[in-house]
Amino acid sequence: MDQDSSDEERTPSAHHHPEKEAEVDRQKQDAIRAACHDADVSALQRLAESEGGFLTDILRQLAWPILLGLPAPRIHAGQDEPLFESEHHVDGVSGSWKELPRHRDEDQVQLDVNRSFVYYPHALLTVLRADLSDGDLDRRRSQLSALISHVLRVHPYLCYFQGYHDICQVLLLVLGPARAAPCVARLSVLRIRDFMLPNLGPTTAQLRLLPDILAVADAALRAHVATVEPFYALAGTLTMYAHNIEAYRDIARLFDALLAREPVFSLYVFAQIVIDRRDEILAIDEPDLLQVVLARVPSAGMDIDRLVARAAELFRRYPPETLPAWRRISRASALKTARDATHAAKQTLAEGAALFDEQAKELRWLDLRNSALSVAWAYRRPAKALGMAMAVGLVAFYMRRNPALLTTVMSLFSK
Repeated sequence: MDQDSSDEERTPSAHHHPEKEAEVDRQKQDAIRAACHDADVSALQRLAESEGGFLTDILRQLAWPILLGLPAPRIHAGQDEPLFESEHHVDGVSGSWKELPRHRDEDQVQLDVNRSFVYYPHALLTVLRADLSDGDLDRRRSQLSALISHVLRVHPYLCYFQGYHDICQVLLLVLGPARAAPCVARLSVLRIRDFMLPNLGPTTAQLRLLPDILAVADAALRAHVATVEPFYALAGTLTMYAHNIEAYRDIARLFDALLAREPVFSLYVFAQIVIDRRDEILAIDEPDLLQVVLARVPSAGMDIDRLVARAAELFRRYPPETLPAWRRISRASALKTARDATHAAKQTLAEGAALFDEQAKELRWLDLRNSALSVAWAYRRPAKALGMAMAVGLVAFYMRRNPALLTTVMSLFSK
């Protein structure tokens, strides 16, 4: 993609000084380029959180791959457009991904892709430098479908979820088709892996952190929403807010921070959104209406720089290790394995695949335990209830220690 987000595309403040702001921007752009040249992840993380994030899409094309652990793009003197290694080299797949077997979820992918590019028409106009035609939209959707299918075929163990296309859409617009594929792969396997498991158990466990954050940050607000399950945050956190935020500039800037920070930071962003709407939420007493209002992320008018800064402060004051629900997060969860974003950038896709397998085994064990408990409940006898419960516990413990028996036992319950 050959566009750049020029200075005039940025929203000026009420009392701005164009010359001074232009000089600050130039200095920051130089700092971003230097950090990219050195592949300095720590410096890029600081720059991503500062005002304006990475400022332009050209700079995002340099910075985002590095944050996700890909080799630094090659930059020659006087060159704005970064050069990347070939797609073949990055994902390590011999031959074309199109020759790989279709992924089981590709039909659903196509249904979602057909509804894509609703929020960012102005981004498309900027990218194409022309009026948006049906042909242009079809081309973008074809690129999005190919991007998602590429990643899913190369990593077939991943399970597609509705909303994944929203995330991929943003990376496609910023990075372009060839550059987006390796970035989406690493994001999927190493950063949002919990969302791509066979069921929503790990996703639900993540959402349980949100009430804990609210409890320590604003006890009165937490008490007011205590009757509402935290599933209201699902659409926002699951899609990295790409399903909610309509302005392309805003979502690209928020992605700067989300890609630079650890995955759990996204929950602090949602907590801060709730806190910022405190008065509106406290004025609502009806639980059903409260659920709707809590789930509604403002689609426009948010100060993303302020949101990122306040969420970062919330994170600093109440890190996830201090939250009760953190203990119930799997050690193989991306929240913990990517707890240090700098370390996560060094992880390999093979390591991510192994962690996926570990989480999948945990989910199968939980299914087995729940099935065993259901059987025990169905055939309970008052005099034998305690003995049955102990037996179920021992069996579940033994099965967890001996995963090889898991498949055999699960088949008994499925008959």
